[in-house]
Amino acid sequence: MTVDPAVQAARMIDALGPESLEKAANYTVGSHWLLLWGLVVSALVTWLVVRWGILDKIWARLDKRSWAFRTFTVSAAFAIISSILFLPWTIYTDWWRESAYERTSQPIGDFLSQGAMGTVISAFVMGLFFLGVYALIRKSGKRWWLWSGGLAAFAITVMLLISPILIEPLFNEFKPVPEGEVRTAIEAMADEADIPHDRIFMYDGSRQSNNFTANVSGVFGSARIAISDVALKEASLDEVRAVTGHEIGHYVLNHIWRSVAVLSVLAIILFFLADRLFPWFARKFGSSASIGDPIGLPILVFVVGLLGGMAQPLTNGLTRIGEREADNYSLQTVNLPDALAGALIKTAEYRYPRPSAVQEMLFYTHPSVEWRVRNAMEWKASQGLQDSR
Repeated sequence: MTVDPAVQAARMIDALGPESLEKAANYTVGSHWLLLWGLVVSALVTWLVVRWGILDKIWARLDKRSWAFRTFTVSAAFAIISSILFLPWTIYTDWWRESAYERTSQPIGDFLSQGAMGTVISAFVMGLFFLGVYALIRKSGKRWWLWSGGLAAFAITVMLLISPILIEPLFNEFKPVPEGEVRTAIEAMADEADIPHDRIFMYDGSRQSNNFTANVSGVFGSARIAISDVALKEASLDEVRAVTGHEIGHYVLNHIWRSVAVLSVLAIILFFLADRLFPWFARKFGSSASIGDPIGLPILVFVVGLLGGMAQPLTNGLTRIGEREADNYSLQTVNLPDALAGALIKTAEYRYPRPSAVQEMLFYTHPSVEWRVRNAMEWKASQGLQDSR
């Protein structure tokens, strides 16, 4: 007798047990509330920086230096200052809470040292990017936001290019998958997709997170597929093959370039709205800065961040489309629906598998685990495959 795919999926989710499902629900819903509270904290940090006049003082002290140097320095300084002010919130959300839910085993010392390194990198990148933004405002006047999409596309592409080579190795060790049946299977899959063997890595993702994960990063010669050691340790050979097939799907279907295009268009929209809303927010925060004043950067960053948060349902929806496509690519090319379902179940520990339709639309970057498992079971039924579980 054929079992309904929806029933199969429900049974797999139910097998996690009520305690695990409740814990996943609490973790997931709590993470969504943190998005709202994060905006409140961001508003407080913005208010403090503006009220204390920190950037005004830095700008004044550099009055004999070039405009470009002053703009870069003020932008980089804001990145560092805001990171320091955000630090208690960051420790709570990214370390203490993650530790409480057993999503990380990273010692606090390592967390802080990696955070400090990330702040330095972010300050340099932020300094360069907003130097470009303010240069556009100076050169293009009121139409500066029209050019912001090109600047965003260039910045994102450069970061995607250099991140796997220069940045990611600072935080994790990337190396080829060890010799054995897993590597043999992955290389065979890479050959079928015309992906060079040296583009697939494993990394010590367990240093920061206990989550079962893999990802695609980079562009051009730096593009690669990286599988966390957590996934390699916890998964069966077939599950590794199914997950790798999913990541190869992202790679082959050029999802990174689609993301670049979407984010570039979004940048134009967000900067256009920020240009219009900046004066109102400046008054509310007690600043006399105009949109073209680098000392008004905290307000500009807050406005763009607020608008970006409001656009999250749209960007999440586009990301979910890519995840569905990658799942289907794995099913069509690897054809291991049970293994893919088994791997997906492992992600339900940190992504509640049964969100409401509204919750999924607003907050989820991936389709619900139950939907994805059901999709795999529907594929299995359409292929007439026998249950291998």
